[in-house]
Amino acid sequence: MRNTLLLLLLHGAFTLSAAEYYYAFNAEARAIYADAMRLELDLAEAGIRQLRGTEPRNLAAEHLESYVDFFRLYLSGDEQLDGPLLERYDRRIARLEQGDTGSPYYQYALAEVRLHRSLIDLRFERHLAAFRNLNRAYKHLRDNVERFPGFLPTYKDLGLVHAAVGSIPPQVKWGVELFTSLTGTIAQGRRELQRALRDTDSPFRLETQVLYAFFEQHLADEPERAYRYVRTLPLHPETNNLHAFVRATLAMRNDKNEEALQLLEKQNRGGTEADFPYLDFLLGQAKLRNLNPKARIHFQSFLLRYPGRHYREEALQKIAWSYLLEGRPREYHRTMAQIDGGSRAGGDESAALEAAQSTAPNLHLLRARLLFDGGYFTRARAELDGMDVRALPVEEQLEHRYRTGRVLDGLGDATGALSFYERTISMGRDNPAYYACNAALQAGLLEEDRGNPAAAARYFRTCLEIAPAEYRIGLHMMAKAGLDRVGNP
Repeated sequence: MRNTLLLLLLHGAFTLSAAEYYYAFNAEARAIYADAMRLELDLAEAGIRQLRGTEPRNLAAEHLESYVDFFRLYLSGDEQLDGPLLERYDRRIARLEQGDTGSPYYQYALAEVRLHRSLIDLRFERHLAAFRNLNRAYKHLRDNVERFPGFLPTYKDLGLVHAAVGSIPPQVKWGVELFTSLTGTIAQGRRELQRALRDTDSPFRLETQVLYAFFEQHLADEPERAYRYVRTLPLHPETNNLHAFVRATLAMRNDKNEEALQLLEKQNRGGTEADFPYLDFLLGQAKLRNLNPKARIHFQSFLLRYPGRHYREEALQKIAWSYLLEGRPREYHRTMAQIDGGSRAGGDESAALEAAQSTAPNLHLLRARLLFDGGYFTRARAELDGMDVRALPVEEQLEHRYRTGRVLDGLGDATGALSFYERTISMGRDNPAYYACNAALQAGLLEEDRGNPAAAARYFRTCLEIAPAEYRIGLHMMAKAGLDRVGNP
């Protein structure tokens, strides 16, 4: 009887202890969150230690620490940091699981922490672990909606998950359905994100607004709407590098390269914010799109400051291109020889494929490509029009057709663009280059914009049928997103 009584007392003490954990996103927590979103990660971590000292059972500290660790890993790409931070992640989960299950923050915080870890796993190409954590996060979010349907922050994350699942190409989706409980569509995700935006008092409101802008850009194919929307938000790119990234990225996606150049040139340097080397990568990209060979100093800065393995091959490729623009083919080949294929990310994979070839890109086609990417369509067309297409090798003839279609599309000549897209698809369907696949995608987007859903769906399906050696996953995801938007007539 004494043993039974002792067990009951211990159980009661444990229950009482667990119940004492709570989640309060109070003024102190909001200040720490603001520091994290300014990338003042050391300051945020000091605030978390202070919060744990004054409120040792406030689980907001665990949630905030997840933001800090996510930014440290994602900005640096440093896999050497991942081991120690993974141990902190495991401790966070264990601590959050002791929280008050009657609070809507219980499932929400667990979901956010797992989502952060899933994104890190994806960055480091641990796809099975990423989907496992994403699936767990999804279950937390789904359960939270059932128990607390009026708790609007849940819909921020749930909307992103549903939209992401809706964009998965059919040839991959069977595995997701087999090994996870993930479901959703882009339209469903959009409704949920819009619902989350109704919470005007949420401490996560600006984060939700930025995520919604990126959703409109990448999944809803509404780049102009995304750009206009983000310009209404209280972002401060001159003092906040995360804000500079958001504004510059959306500007570059909307053919506003000069605006991106101005934003990135003014980025905050030498302060106490966490280093953000990718901003120099973007600045180099923006300068290269204006055919400025001095772009390479920014890619070189990125390579010196970035300890991760992703984007390195692409940065070397861009440096090599800057030499080509100066008429220095020897330096081009010397730089491309440094590419070793250490990353499978889209841009890195493309750089490795180019490095495996013995010849440099056609300079006129390269210039047209860069100018188009910067939104300088008239200059790009002049480059293409000045070429003797009949004298080109077959591979370059295919690229010329593709780039002509893209430039005509940018200039608003829909009929001309579709004609060249069709020629590219016909000529390049079985070619390992991405031109035919992206031509089909762009033709679908063009027809969607023109209000022709059946024609758009036909092109999106064509895109999904073509399997290029590079960019396949990203192109297929966008085609699947397009099919989800227009239906499958």
